[in-house]
Amino acid sequence: MKGTQVTIKDIARELGISPSTVSRALKDHPDISPETKRLVNNLAKELNYQPNAIALSLRGGKTNTLGVIIPEIVHFFFSTVISGIEEIAYSAGYNVIICQTNESYMRELAAVNALLSSKVDGMLVSISRETKDFDHLQKVKDSGIPLVFFDRFSEKMNTSKVILDDFDGAFHAVEHLIEQGCKRIAHFEGPPNLMISKNRLDGYLSALEKHGLKDDEDLIIISNEGTLEEAYKQTKEILSMEKPPDAIFCHSDLTAFGCMKAIRDSGLKIPEDIAVFGFSNWQFSSFIEPSLSTVIQPGFEMGVLATELLFNELNSKDENFEYVTRKLKAELAIRDSSKRTV
Repeated sequence: MKGTQVTIKDIARELGISPSTVSRALKDHPDISPETKRLVNNLAKELNYQPNAIALSLRGGKTNTLGVIIPEIVHFFFSTVISGIEEIAYSAGYNVIICQTNESYMRELAAVNALLSSKVDGMLVSISRETKDFDHLQKVKDSGIPLVFFDRFSEKMNTSKVILDDFDGAFHAVEHLIEQGCKRIAHFEGPPNLMISKNRLDGYLSALEKHGLKDDEDLIIISNEGTLEEAYKQTKEILSMEKPPDAIFCHSDLTAFGCMKAIRDSGLKIPEDIAVFGFSNWQFSSFIEPSLSTVIQPGFEMGVLATELLFNELNSKDENFEYVTRKLKAELAIRDSSKRTV
């Protein structure tokens, strides 16, 4: 039996008993003698017998497995979310299958189908930057599988979700820049189809309006890719404007890193010439020079809350289960990249 998965039939054949007897012995059924149970369990251990999870799920209706779909594992924020998810899932006796979309709608579609085929009991999802159609996620709901969004979500779907107060975080980040004396603040916006991008843009515009600063469309730059290279190139372009910005508010820390490199390579100083503010609080944000001011995203807490909401739905017997939205407070980490002497 080397190289193949051991089955109940293999154990039965070795001991000369029926597969049903083996099955009942493994379940500690009272009708099976202690000696038979001993022989079955010893051989099962010796042969490294593992129950077939899919077969068990078909009989029992659950696999004790959760599916997680995230845009990028390497993203510090998403890695901390995963830690929060696993903390709750494993303590409840659940395994976690993690699928990475690499910001691709087609990979997200494939991930959903793979998790459905794996009979997961529930899904935790943060959509890709390409996702504009949600039929594949609605299919999950229609299949009776609980689904909870975290961070990135569809406002068209009626599900529970855990999000950050992106508007508030952006508003206070831009207000801080204004308080430092900045008057021409550029915004590097994330993919417009994502609600988090829209909410951060709205927060930026609201702060400008509150302080009587006119918004300039030329200072709102869409960063669809969100890469260092894209941010570097776009920053070089706005620095060549007749009236360049004196501050940049970025939709992510990675974008902010690209902006900072472009500013330094142009012979300008941060924050004296241009202040920079990021979003997410990546692990390297406090170690670069100058250290990056940023909006803190509590990823671990978001993962914990999203998983708790999923379990609430899994364990509910209420046909009219009420979906909830948990909105986490956004806090600022004020560092050297934005602190000026006004």
